[in-house]
Amino acid sequence: MKIGNVELKNNVIMAPMAGITDTAYRIILEEMGVGLTSTEMVSAKGIFYNNKNNKVILETAENEHPIAVQLFGSDPMIMTNMAERISESFDIIDVNMGCPVPKIVNNGEGSALMKNPTLAFQILEMMSRVLKKPVTVKFRKGFDDRHVNAVDFAKMAEQAGVSAITIHGRTRAQMYAGNADWDIIRQVKEAVSIPVFGNGDIFTPEDAKRMIDETGVDGVAIARGAKGNPWLIKRTIHYLETGELLPEPSIEERRAMIIKHAELMTEHKGERLAIPEMRKHLAWYTAGLPGSAKLRGEMNSMSTMAELKAFAERIGTETGTEE
Repeated sequence: MKIGNVELKNNVIMAPMAGITDTAYRIILEEMGVGLTSTEMVSAKGIFYNNKNNKVILETAENEHPIAVQLFGSDPMIMTNMAERISESFDIIDVNMGCPVPKIVNNGEGSALMKNPTLAFQILEMMSRVLKKPVTVKFRKGFDDRHVNAVDFAKMAEQAGVSAITIHGRTRAQMYAGNADWDIIRQVKEAVSIPVFGNGDIFTPEDAKRMIDETGVDGVAIARGAKGNPWLIKRTIHYLETGELLPEPSIEERRAMIIKHAELMTEHKGERLAIPEMRKHLAWYTAGLPGSAKLRGEMNSMSTMAELKAFAERIGTETGTEE
């Protein structure tokens, strides 16, 4: 399938996630066959003011295509100019209008823009008109239950010229609690002619198939389901293409992936930053395994690759509580 003039490998994409979809994890996702990856969301104003933290976020691996960069902001000119500044490294420019984090919302950015569709239109229209790369947008069901405007927002985005939409089936007020409303995703798909990706509560390949069947979306955007589980991407693609459900990864595969993930993070960020950051990934990789609660209690003291490798070798050998 295509987003604008960009050919995707398939219709299973990885949604941007702060602190997760960095270069190291995207390399792994590419190996899993993902249709499209994206950077973590990055502030357009941060790029404008040369925030040094953005350098790592905007780093890409060689031959990492197709890839989107996700920007957030509320100033149409800054959003457009900064997207233009960095666009050479990316295939698609994605605009975040769904982030529920208070510090983003309180600044009038992210999902706050769902309460200001006029400004949202100005941002998307200017970016779509000026940029030579396809512009996409990710947003939510609405700001809260009293302001469910995803369908109208989708129509506005299409009118503004965006090439595709990703819709998360929760309101900003829900954050990530409760169930995603797949019916609103169906309504959005039926309201526009551009590609629509459904997002929310996709934790298994069967979930992805059910979302496509129930909503008619063109593809799925996987997010939290892939935390510590990059195999979900590969298994979902295979299931959608063949109807065959591949087995869950073995303990040995989990151990090898943890070490690989840590090595990639170390390569791109250095051991001092990478190993502490891997702690959260270790919690996700080991969730539900025998003795996982006991193992995770030791993570906070881990600071070297040698310690991480020793930890990985013990996964699945402990007894005790599962989590």
